[in-house]
Amino acid sequence: MILAVTMNPSVDISYPIQDLKLDHVNRVENVYKTAGGKGLNVARIVKQMGEDVMATGVLGGTIGDFIIQELKKSDIGNNFFKINQESRNCIAILHDGKQTEILESGPTLSAEEGAAFLEKYRELLFEITLVTISGSLPKGLESGFYQMMVEIGQEKGIPVIVDTSGKSLKQVLNHKVKPFAIKPNIAELSQLFGIEVERSNSSLKRVLINEMFDGIEWVVVSLGESGAFVKHGGDYYRVTIPAIDVVNPVGSGDATVAGLAVALKRKQSVSDVLKTAMTTGLLNTIEAGTGYIDIAKFGPFFELVEIKKID
Repeated sequence: MILAVTMNPSVDISYPIQDLKLDHVNRVENVYKTAGGKGLNVARIVKQMGEDVMATGVLGGTIGDFIIQELKKSDIGNNFFKINQESRNCIAILHDGKQTEILESGPTLSAEEGAAFLEKYRELLFEITLVTISGSLPKGLESGFYQMMVEIGQEKGIPVIVDTSGKSLKQVLNHKVKPFAIKPNIAELSQLFGIEVERSNSSLKRVLINEMFDGIEWVVVSLGESGAFVKHGGDYYRVTIPAIDVVNPVGSGDATVAGLAVALKRKQSVSDVLKTAMTTGLLNTIEAGTGYIDIAKFGPFFELVEIKKID
């Protein structure tokens, strides 16, 4: 079973408003509410790929109850650490061909709550074969929190995939205990080094030979419509995806993580691991719903993904 961790989940609310008027009353006929958070997107895709998955993280209040009910509708198991604070809403106002977002920061956790979650996480690993950790940390937790989760995973002999950014990613990379895989995008990689990382093979290879990536089995750098650049052990690969008509790019990175997790759990070949991860990512972009793929389209798109080893 795959464990999908979301430490700061939300209810994502979309308000389509054809003509948004500021400082006026705007009435909305159709409101869309979903259980949101990068790890929950991962969980949905893993489930659609036919693998057992459990969602965990931190939840509270009536918003937390709604998230659990939404996961149950998708037949996704869950075991969250419950807090007395309310989880967050994230609002997207769709107007005039644009998207304006209003994102709540969410609850602030105490050190005691953080420690209690780690104990729950440790217990959950008894029935888990692989972990994905996605998204940002809630307020109150130190930036090294994900690193502690990686260490616990290693103690239990369970590979951990980390998809985060900023200080949390830097803490993970600068520690001697490394995750099994990471999936930064090109912007997150640039932020990590404080430079504009170019998309060329030579530039990406120069960045990934940095010692902070030593010991990480898979480094998958997402390049959007250009596919991905991948370091696997001491080998480098360029992954090219077909041109597609993008409907909704939100969550495509999470879908990539889900495909990567499923392929690694199934112990696929290097080529098939990369093709699976890229296929789930691009399938998410051609659907209106976030964290959704049409599994019937998987085979045809899988064959269109190209892998080239870089010398």
